[in-house]
This record gives sequence, C-alpha cells and structure tokens, in this order.
Amino acid sequence: MSIESGLFKAGVVAFVLIGVVYGVLTKWSEPVGAVALVLTGLMCGMIGGYLSLTARKLDARPEDNPQSFQEEAEGDYGFFSPHSWWPLPLAGSAALLFLGLAVGWWVFIVGVVFGALSLVGWTFEYFRGENAR
Repeated sequence: MSIESGLFKAGVVAFVLIGVVYGVLTKWSEPVGAVALVLTGLMCGMIGGYLSLTARKLDARPEDNPQSFQEEAEGDYGFFSPHSWWPLPLAGSAALLFLGLAVGWWVFIVGVVFGALSLVGWTFEYFRGENAR
C-alpha cells in the first residue's frame, strides 16, 4: 500500500499547487475553483494518510516489492459473475436518475424504482433459477 499512499500524497502537492496557481491567474475573483482544487488536495492527503497507517499494520504485499515476480500475487480475488445481464438495466436506471435531475422529478422516481428492481435482481441472481446454489 505504500505505492498507493505515495500517489495520493503526490496528489496533495499537485492539487494544492494548481489551486494556488489558479487563484493567482484569476486574481482570486473566482474563488470556487481554487477552493475546490485545494480541498481536493486535502482529500487526497486524508486518503494517503489512511493508506500509510494501514500499510504499517499489514504485511508487505508482492506489489510493494520491486524485485517480486508476478506469480507471487496469484490467488483468489473473489467471484465475478461472467454472464450477468443485470448491470445493463442498472446502468439504464442510473441514466434515468441523472436524466431525472435535469428533466423532472417524475423521471427521477421512475429511475429509482427501476434501479431498486435492478439492484435486487443483480444481488439475488444466484439464489434462483438454474444458477441457484
């Protein structure tokens, strides 16, 4: 996790520096952009600090050793459904949700209903039918 924490800590310097440069170039007449960039840098610092603290508590991973081989990282990474169609209606529901924010609340509510049904279908996909375990 030391690589990830280093990347986020580099983001602190980059975003804060860009935020200050943005503020100077706009003569601080538009403060929202500068504040957003500085706050993004601070959020990167929080994540980088958390990852640093977590890296101290855990053993070193093969990814943290530059001399390690790819075979050292093998193992089970979880189960991923290879033939699931449920992400497609879930993505359509998300599109309806965002469209509803722009068009009207009734579209948003339809997106919430379809999103809930799609999420339940995706969650319980392996509890019924031919794929039941």
